[in-house]
This record gives sequence, structure tokens and C-alpha cells, in this order.
Amino acid sequence: MNIVCLDMEGVLTPEIWIAFSEASGIPELRRTTRDEPDYDKLMKWRIGILKEHGLGLKEIQNTIAKIDPLPGAKEFLDELRSITQVVILSDTFEQFAKPLMKKLGWPSIFCNTLEVADNGEIIGFKMRCSHSKLTSVKALQSMGFDTVAAGDSYNDLEMIKASKHGFLFRSTEKIKSDYPDIPAFEEFDEFLAAIKAVI
Repeated sequence: MNIVCLDMEGVLTPEIWIAFSEASGIPELRRTTRDEPDYDKLMKWRIGILKEHGLGLKEIQNTIAKIDPLPGAKEFLDELRSITQVVILSDTFEQFAKPLMKKLGWPSIFCNTLEVADNGEIIGFKMRCSHSKLTSVKALQSMGFDTVAAGDSYNDLEMIKASKHGFLFRSTEKIKSDYPDIPAFEEFDEFLAAIKAVI
């Protein structure tokens, strides 16, 4: 039995923090897991910048409300879900993901949660578990699933390498050159064909 595990941002949706960086005019917030492999370090840094600029959850959610899935992502996901089980494994947060999941037709997502003060300030974050993508893939494998995993960033590599089959989708040239053994795709039709070929 197969289950496909997909990253969300960069694969199915635009990067939320890049969109918010553009909306807020704070270029530092463009930094993502494509640039910084240590997610804990990245999030603490982001929270510090938000505090410095007096920005909170509401401002980020206002930006997310204007974000649509990547062109072709919903159709790709709909077809994939018609032939196999799919779960999105993301390091994003419930407070960010919900409107995007609605636009994608409510696929299953495993993600994390933000700690938010009464005034809307983001004061921390709670990770679902350590190495959440790898841990989730191993848990699915322990239940008898063969996992097929795909993502675009450093924090996706553990689940990709631990799966029966793994792919990079719209990744960086650096990651693709560092991991030439992982098949890489840029278009949804080729990506879908590659997944169909291994399930």
C-alpha cells in the first residue's frame, strides 16, 4: 500500500513567508528552509523580526487570504488523490494552512501550531514532534505503507531519503546539484507521471 507525502509550500502553494515579506516590505522575511536548514533557528529569528516591527498573526493571515495555490496544483492533487492516498507533511502552522487547505479541497495535512498571545502577537511555536516529516514517514511505514515523498527544501530531504521513492519538485539549483541522485521535476504533469510510475 502506497501513500504519497508532499511538502506544501513551494510544491503546492507559494511560500507564505516570501509573500508576507513582499506585503510587509521586510526583505529579511524572504528567508526560508531553502536557505536555512535549521527550522528552529529560522522560526525564532522570524518571530524576533515580527516583534521588532510590531506585526502579528492577523497581518500574516491577511496576506495568506490573498494567496492561491500554485497554478495546476489543485488539479495535480485531485488526480493524485483519485489514485492513491496523499498526506501533506509541512512545517507550517495550522493558523496559516487552513485557508490554503480550503482552496486545495481539504487534503489531509500534518503540521504544527503557533503560540499566540491575546493581542495577536506570535510568541512561540509548538512543533508536532522532532524531525516531523521524517518521524511521520517512519510512522506511516510502521503501519504498513510504502511512502513516496516529495519536496523542495532542505527540511524535506530526510523524508525523501527515507522513502521507497523520493522526488524534488521546483527545488533550488544548489539542492539539485548536491543531491543529483534524487529525480527532480519542474512541471506538475511530469511530476504526476513520475509518481504514477512508482505506485
